Amino acid sequence: MKKADLVAEISERTGIPKREVTVVVNEFLLSLRRAFTNGERVELRGFGVFSVQKRKARTARDFRTNRKIRIPERRAVVFKVSKLLRKELEK
Repeated sequence: MKKADLVAEISERTGIPKREVTVVVNEFLLSLRRAFTNGERVELRGFGVFSVQKRKARTARDFRTNRKIRIPERRAVVFKVSKLLRKELEK
């Protein structure tokens, strides 16, 4: 599902014009981006938890040249599914 599909579905279900739904979805995503940038945890009850974790620097191998390459330390967004959503997915 793409963002446009999400906007269309929300608009159809709620009767709110797509233009307004697009603004809300974009602001929601911008809020998530700001929270992740600040290292904050975002919890959506009944859906899951987004958090930012540090990934350690490591050594990997370039498969084309078979050379070792250094991958620097980085931050990554991690998602943990809620128990309610997990149960729905198991059905």
